[in-house]
Amino acid sequence: MLFSLTTQELMERPDLWEAVHRLRYKIFVEEMGWADLDRPDGLEIDQFDHDEAEHHLVIRNGELAGYQRMLPTTRAHLLTDVLSDLYEGTPPSGPHVWELTRYAVAPGFRDGKRGVSTVGTELIAGFVEWGLKRDVNQVIIEFEPMWVLRALQLHFLATPLGYQRTYGNQQVVATLLTFTEHTLEVVRQRRSHFLPVLNRGYPGQLGLRQAS
Repeated sequence: MLFSLTTQELMERPDLWEAVHRLRYKIFVEEMGWADLDRPDGLEIDQFDHDEAEHHLVIRNGELAGYQRMLPTTRAHLLTDVLSDLYEGTPPSGPHVWELTRYAVAPGFRDGKRGVSTVGTELIAGFVEWGLKRDVNQVIIEFEPMWVLRALQLHFLATPLGYQRTYGNQQVVATLLTFTEHTLEVVRQRRSHFLPVLNRGYPGQLGLRQAS
């Protein structure tokens, strides 16, 4: 199940808030080597965890299995303020364009082939569903170049915005992904799961396993 929460809603649930920032630290500091994000408390928090950010959480059996953060491009965001060397010219922006950041799958849930887990595809389906409900049809994402091909295979129109660079121990390219209802259909077909993944409200308390 995938839940979309504002920063305020996330902060109202300390168990979720801590789990999110510890997962981000695990992935981006410890695994990817983004040393600039290192903090002694083991939490990864930045200036973009503001009141307009949207946080997508995938919960499996009472655990945080996956996460991604959506940022509006109508204000300063990661590409424009931190990763500006990843784009050439003027980056796309507007109410229909958001930036997808901090995409992360917890280590215990990386069960898929070729690096794409079931949690990962749920995150993908989730941001497409979320976008189509909000008249958002484009996201900017900074990811490894191999993901450009994977996006095309899922029928996103993938447009690189600049040249790839090295961050930590990872090669990264900023890419604009355009999607439609057809993209959602293809993603669902690849997942063999055709029901919506977005849920309303809050997930249950972490640590409490859900009935199957």
